[in-house]
Amino acid sequence: MQEDPIGTAARGALWLMLEVAGPPLLAMLAIGLVVSVLQAVTQIQEASLAFLPKLAVLGVMILFLGAGMTQALTRYGAALFDQAILVGGMP
Repeated sequence: MQEDPIGTAARGALWLMLEVAGPPLLAMLAIGLVVSVLQAVTQIQEASLAFLPKLAVLGVMILFLGAGMTQALTRYGAALFDQAILVGGMP
């Protein structure tokens, strides 16, 4: 029994989403937790204090992980096109 190509593509897309967006989101979550604890301890309720460190960490994460993210997206796109050709019956 063959596997459904649409299901395979959807599963690959979900895995790619975790692979590409997971590390920056986890880093921003950790920074947000640290900043919120700092704000609770010092009772400083400044909105920019919560936003700017997250923005800086996101920029650093994209700087370091951007090439890997691009490669993962390129691999998925190439695999998706190859699978579309196989489903369409082209030689």
